[in-house]
Amino acid sequence: MSKLPPRRELDFYGQEFEHIAKLFDPVSGTYVWAHDLVTLHYSDDETDYPLLFQLWKPVDVEKLEAGLRAAHIPLRADKEAWKESEPHKWRSYLLGVWRRQQKKHPQLRELYESKLIIAQNLLHQWVVAHPDLKLPVAFDNWFTQPEFCRFLDETLGLPYVGTLAESDKILLKNGQDTLGAFAERLKEEHLHALHHGGKAVFQKIRIPFKGEREVSYSYCATHRFPGFGKQRLVITYRQAELSDNPTFFISNRLLWQAPGITRIRRHRWPVEVYHEEGKAEGLDQYQLRDFNSIQRHVALVAVVYSRTRVQPNMTRTFTNNFNVNSR
Repeated sequence: MSKLPPRRELDFYGQEFEHIAKLFDPVSGTYVWAHDLVTLHYSDDETDYPLLFQLWKPVDVEKLEAGLRAAHIPLRADKEAWKESEPHKWRSYLLGVWRRQQKKHPQLRELYESKLIIAQNLLHQWVVAHPDLKLPVAFDNWFTQPEFCRFLDETLGLPYVGTLAESDKILLKNGQDTLGAFAERLKEEHLHALHHGGKAVFQKIRIPFKGEREVSYSYCATHRFPGFGKQRLVITYRQAELSDNPTFFISNRLLWQAPGITRIRRHRWPVEVYHEEGKAEGLDQYQLRDFNSIQRHVALVAVVYSRTRVQPNMTRTFTNNFNVNSR
């Protein structure tokens, strides 16, 4: 996830920006002082634009500790030395306790708005305002967590397409394995079938996207996953010989097929384009230290961007969908 750093010439004073944090930037492969923006983005074949957003705030460790103790949740005495010696470990420990105890103590959610909670709140806000629009939600691997998926499915009643990594686990008849190993076995079966006149495991599909047609080779079936339960799984390659790295999508709609799931997931990409093009419009060029002022700056950039993207007479189809992203 790339972030929203303050202007380059202000980097020396970066720590003085309100609610700024040292966050990992996968583009540079380093930790940078930055803010983190969670965006709910709309996309269809005609247009796309940001709908709602919220800047994430780092956890207040003292408030979190006090809240856990007030809820009579025991904290390990042997970890308390980390407060002074290794505060990042103490923070991680408290956040782990906070996550694990939320089912038993729902009031703990009030202590800290994680990015998952922010995303849930943005989606809930939209659903309340538009109860008749059951648009599918697409999101990347970071948001593809059991808690978030259950919220979409059970609380909001929305279809979703999430993203798993090759290291994630799948439950098979002969036990548990990684998705990467499972895909490799399917690939071997597929190539063997092609050479011996058998039935292909990966089917060629074509999906429309923004006026063009894209080709991929996909496996689609229903499987069980630890924490997620039963999901529709799509494994996709872009090359006919399956020589590239596969991608893994899951959906709570067990009757959906690979073309529909892949097309919905493809509509997550415009949120990445928004963050890149938004930076050209000044998304990360604020010279403000006050957090509310920074949020107003982001909102103004979003309005300018949206005015360039909105098309009249938008066609709303099955593939219209939301995208949740953190930048």
